[in-house]
Amino acid sequence: MRTQPTARKLTALASMVAAAGMTVVTALTASPAGASTGPIAKPRIAAHFDLARGQMPENIALEPDGTADVTFAAARQVAAVSTAGTTRVLATLPAPADGGVHTPVLGFALTTGIARAHDGTLYFLYATGTSDLTGLWRLRPGGTPQRIAALPADGLPNGLVLDEHRGRFYVADSVLGKIYTVPTKGSTGSEPATWSAAPELAATGFLGVNGLKIHGNALWATNLDRGTVLRIPFGPGGGPGPVRTRATDLTGIDDFAFTGRGDEILAALNGPNTVVRIRRDGTSSTVLTAADGLQNPTSVALRHGTLYVLSAAYTTSTDPNLLLGPASMGRSRK
Repeated sequence: MRTQPTARKLTALASMVAAAGMTVVTALTASPAGASTGPIAKPRIAAHFDLARGQMPENIALEPDGTADVTFAAARQVAAVSTAGTTRVLATLPAPADGGVHTPVLGFALTTGIARAHDGTLYFLYATGTSDLTGLWRLRPGGTPQRIAALPADGLPNGLVLDEHRGRFYVADSVLGKIYTVPTKGSTGSEPATWSAAPELAATGFLGVNGLKIHGNALWATNLDRGTVLRIPFGPGGGPGPVRTRATDLTGIDDFAFTGRGDEILAALNGPNTVVRIRRDGTSSTVLTAADGLQNPTSVALRHGTLYVLSAAYTTSTDPNLLLGPASMGRSRK
């Protein structure tokens, strides 16, 4: 279909990922093989998605019952995936008139970061390369998607955090190397403001600042090109303090989650096809690999001792999926 990325575009994406210093792995069987080490025991593939329909899961938000709300990047969709593996599409976003060919770097329209408010409203990002659609969108329970804030069409909005306490969204732009804020209150059409454009957020050839999380009175971020985890403390009035690099040499790092043990992190490394545990001192160890069923993992989440891992199969081109596994490291902070 014209509104979905062609095989040529996805091949080009794989080439760009490889050029960014990420190891492109060959396609592997997605059945668990007991390769996990450390705190993740007996992971299983809970849901398989349809690659031909663009169901490449990019980001995740969890509902109280354990249902995973996910964005299907190339399908331009938001879906709910139960722990039993049932997938229900909640919304499909309108395709741009040009098919998304002007989306920066990637060349196809895609849904990216997602966040869930306590009332069940979902917020997510859409990048199209066009000014009429690129931005922050809202989906109320039982409703239809609505754009609530425009974002620069020459950027790629990617990571998203909802801070209900401060009344802000934080948005990572992986192409422009910025973090924006958008107010949670106000009418549709709220204007974004640049919160940080620190040099540590910039791309070096492919994509820069990527995943975002709030933890310990700071905004934490990853930079895919640089392979880093960054901590940006909140200063007076909620502005950014000095950026501190907390971990390095994490090739292809995408999104991440805190384990609930201080500053310990679980992170998805997309190209290397692993999930790693990053300790407070910045050292890391592998806890899941392709042998467990990973296919270019994009994001992770933790809830009540269960680890969720999405794999988009961007370069393996095999079996995008949702992996679940019991994690023995304690609950994540919410």
